[in-house]
Amino acid sequence: MTPAPAVDVRDVSFAYGETPVVSDVSLTIEAGEFLGLIGPNGSGKTTLLHLMLGLLEPDSGSIDLFGEPVDQFADGERIGYVSQQSTEQGGSMPVTIRETVTMGRFAHAGHARLTDEDRAIVEDALETVGITDIADRRVTQLSGGQRQRAFIARALASEADLLALDEPTVGVDAESRDAFYQLLESLNESGITIILIEHDIGVVTDRASRIACINTELYHHGDTESFVESDALAEAYGATGQIVHHDH
Repeated sequence: MTPAPAVDVRDVSFAYGETPVVSDVSLTIEAGEFLGLIGPNGSGKTTLLHLMLGLLEPDSGSIDLFGEPVDQFADGERIGYVSQQSTEQGGSMPVTIRETVTMGRFAHAGHARLTDEDRAIVEDALETVGITDIADRRVTQLSGGQRQRAFIARALASEADLLALDEPTVGVDAESRDAFYQLLESLNESGITIILIEHDIGVVTDRASRIACINTELYHHGDTESFVESDALAEAYGATGQIVHHDH
């Protein structure tokens, strides 16, 4: 039996008051894809991501998450969402990395106490993202790159099937950013679906296997090579859009 798509967006529109932000967008993200979601500032990227995750309700159209209507989707632990705001707010949390990552197990434990298995999953998540050696450090003491890894580890501890990341490397130095994207590629290769909003188009085209380019409406949705060869970038960004590839 073919697995349901991770996300299925059908004819979705959304406006803030009289201002349309997402207009008649349809796209499907298959389980295991690494999708780069790009567009100029104010293009509706974050709004579309929030619609996909059920954080906003579309004005029209429908969205399924793992085969279920998003407004009825109850398996929240399958979704790991890391926003710019969550990591900025996380920087003021008086807790350690290990405590932050352990929060990812609470949905599984319910009102029961955490088991040895839960703790083993937490330690495995810390090891996967490479922060075991600083796990007892407070989140307030972390660099931007370390903080992002802590939130990724929390999502892994919850056994998320989908990671949604909204400009996760803002304020992170180039070396840490490259290591972070290598981690994302590794997680994707292990089967986790990734949706990435990133302002650096070169990074997205270097890392993601598929691209969705939006500026209120959808200008392109397909594999990265076809995006690079298309006129979608110029159409969505106007004269300001260009792809700069980075040496790794």
